[in-house]
Amino acid sequence: MHEFKVNGMTCAHCVSAVTEEVSALPGVESVHVELVAGGTSTVTVTSSTPLEESALAAAVDEAGYEFVR
Repeated sequence: MHEFKVNGMTCAHCVSAVTEEVSALPGVESVHVELVAGGTSTVTVTSSTPLEESALAAAVDEAGYEFVR
C-alpha cells in the first residue's frame, strides 16, 4: 500500500481525475482519495506490484494536481 498527499483538489471531479490517472499505472488494484477541498488530500493506493514514487507523481501531474512528498 502506498499513501501520499496531493494539493489542489477541490471536488469530486478532481478525485475522479486523480483516480483515473493513478489507476492506469501497472499493478494498481484500487485508489482511495480522502478529499480535503482546497487543502492537502490523502491518496491511498493498493497495488500488486511495487510502484515508483516518480510514476505516482507523474500520474498526479498528468491529472493536473501537485504531488506532495
